[in-house]
Amino acid sequence: MNSRIREIWNMWKNRDLEDCDLVRELKEIENDEEGIIDRFYKDLEFGTGGLRGIIGVGNNRMNIYTVAKVSQGYADYLSRTSTSQSIAIAYDSRINSEVFARTAAEVFAANGIKVYIYKELMPTPALSFAIRYLGCSGGVVITASHNPSKYNGYKVYGADGCQITTDVAKDILEYINRVDIFLDIKKRSFTDALIEGSISFIEEEVIDKYIAAVSSESLSNVELNENVSIVYTPLNGAGRYCVTRVLRENGYKNIVIVKEQEFPDGSFPTCPYPNPEISDAMKLGIDYAIRTESELVLATDPDCDRVGIAVKNGPDYKLLTGNETGMLLLDYICKQRNMLGTMPNHPVAFKSIVTIDMAIKIAEYYGVEMQEVLTGFKFIGEQIGYLEEKGEKERFIFGFEESYGYLSGTYVRDKDGVNASLLICEMFAYYKEQGKTLLEVLNSLYAQFGYCLNSQRCYQFEGVEGLKKMNMIMQSLREERLAEIAGRRVLAVKDYKKSIIKYQDNTEEVIYLPKSNVLKFILEGNSSIVVRPSGTEPKMKAYFSVSAETQKKAEALRRQMEEECDDFFMII
Repeated sequence: MNSRIREIWNMWKNRDLEDCDLVRELKEIENDEEGIIDRFYKDLEFGTGGLRGIIGVGNNRMNIYTVAKVSQGYADYLSRTSTSQSIAIAYDSRINSEVFARTAAEVFAANGIKVYIYKELMPTPALSFAIRYLGCSGGVVITASHNPSKYNGYKVYGADGCQITTDVAKDILEYINRVDIFLDIKKRSFTDALIEGSISFIEEEVIDKYIAAVSSESLSNVELNENVSIVYTPLNGAGRYCVTRVLRENGYKNIVIVKEQEFPDGSFPTCPYPNPEISDAMKLGIDYAIRTESELVLATDPDCDRVGIAVKNGPDYKLLTGNETGMLLLDYICKQRNMLGTMPNHPVAFKSIVTIDMAIKIAEYYGVEMQEVLTGFKFIGEQIGYLEEKGEKERFIFGFEESYGYLSGTYVRDKDGVNASLLICEMFAYYKEQGKTLLEVLNSLYAQFGYCLNSQRCYQFEGVEGLKKMNMIMQSLREERLAEIAGRRVLAVKDYKKSIIKYQDNTEEVIYLPKSNVLKFILEGNSSIVVRPSGTEPKMKAYFSVSAETQKKAEALRRQMEEECDDFFMII
């Protein structure tokens, strides 16, 4: 153990900590050098996603002290231009989420920043809405999205209701780095601040306005059949109240909620990995659907900004990917807007660079401009903001990313699981009225636009050595000039960190997007691979986009791509 880590470890050990769980953990790791190093070798990384990490003791963990330090830095950043600042705070069902939310509120209040905080857990998009509705200078939501229960996080939002982007995160980080985690924190008792008015609970009116805004995005012109049956699970997270309310207010009465996953529980007892992208998270919901003969299963992640679905497929149920659901929604929205006469002039939609390319063809068919942005819904929110600045926000009709994030309105600047749940249910009801299933509609899109398959691979890299290995992999991929992958020639490499496209003939072209540590390999035959380290988790992701004459050929090519990636990542 180096002297710097030992110094920080001793500082925490000799401090009279407020949280008895942290005191106990310090004692438990006293003779565990590896455990000490992992908790104290660096500060928990702050970036465009804010903080995300394992709950526990140390500067590389989520606890009341790391939360207070980041809140103090953010408060100093907000106060640099004006003393008249305000902030909105929300939290989900995770372990210590409410504690962390109140800790942040105490710091902001002590720094003269007016705090508006939800009384109970609320979806992340409700936080984005509250910031804009209340005219706040920024916002914070305590959540680790879909991570396992040992994680929590701290997402930071700007006055536009959008997650902060790279430049803002760097500016805030400068202020955070000036803060001593124990000596420089200002705090005001939550109760005292509530009494004196520097902290206020967000009124029910704001929630009502949010629900009304979601409902205004409905495109349904079908009188709902009471037999439209839906199973919904909030996965023990924050979605239950808003999702069920917006569905019932829009005519969906036949909703069955998964009892074991209905109420908040940060330990996620029946769903250790509460991510609607994976089948285990959907299993209980599908079991309920089989028993109740329901035709559609919805699952929102713990902070309810993403939604996954399963649809009846004969005697079984099929999970749809984020790409498949996104393409169905894009097609439905375009079709309905044309039918209702609400398609704007020069309509525009957005998708991330790793989202299925077939969406571009669907958009073109309806005369919609499809623009690509970097991975992260904040970049879609940013583009909506640019449209608003030009007085053109009505042009926006839809934004989505492959990781189950969707948005059809401009009332928030983040993906919205409540909005998506409503649209999915009405799309399902619309096609049911015509005697079609969502799978039949999806297959008709493939027949019209050609078969395309997207998938992703995640590679875990824990601790100090894991971070080094991720950096080595990205460096090697940049230096190696791969000629082919899975038997397909590499036509070009898009390096978003260097903002250039390198072609095989050694010519280059500038990329006009924010810099990001991402590489995209463009292969012949309209296929590609995107590789990027996660900004919030100790892992790398590889995204595979495959086009082929048939599904069978596409799946074979995808497997070959995945195997070559596995081999490469293991060798480095």
